[in-house]
Amino acid sequence: MKTILFSLLAIGTFAFTSCKENKEQKIATGTTMQHDMSTMSDSAAMGDMPMDAKVTVTDAKKTSANLTELYSHYTHLTFALSGDDDKEAVSAAKGIMEALPKIDRNGFSAEQKKEFAELEASIREHAQHIADNAGEIGHQREHLDLLSADFYDLLKDFGSPKPVYKVFCPMYNDNKGAFWLSDSREVKNPYYGKEMLSCGEVQEEIK
Repeated sequence: MKTILFSLLAIGTFAFTSCKENKEQKIATGTTMQHDMSTMSDSAAMGDMPMDAKVTVTDAKKTSANLTELYSHYTHLTFALSGDDDKEAVSAAKGIMEALPKIDRNGFSAEQKKEFAELEASIREHAQHIADNAGEIGHQREHLDLLSADFYDLLKDFGSPKPVYKVFCPMYNDNKGAFWLSDSREVKNPYYGKEMLSCGEVQEEIK
């Protein structure tokens, strides 16, 4: 009888201990599962998010300037010189100088402002020479050569208002050559005018 009683007590104790351990195991397992589910939910939420919400990438594009009016006076100048019209060249050069201060620089970085200021000073200097030399078309053409280099840098660095072609004349300046910018592939040489109007070739398209 005592043996049976001790056996029953042992079984009860074992059952109680096992239940307790199982309960603790379940609690621990449940906590782990909750953590895993929480992690999975977070991952799923991240997966549903658009990529730009996860990682922000700064796109440092170069700020463009509205050069339409300024460039239109430059093309006016090249047309005038291709037609051997020194007086019309004076008018176009004055238009360039008047258009320069109208360009909005508010969106420029400090570096861009410095670069633009340097180009502006050079453009103004060469335009002034052209404006001051009516009757001296050879001198006006010399400054168009230098002015074209400034406009090339300006359009390349600050954006072209339209597709522009760089046209090269190999014979100008004792065969050293010079280029000008044009809206068209059609060659109308401002360095020689009617003397050699079609002398030149397109070297580059600026967009």
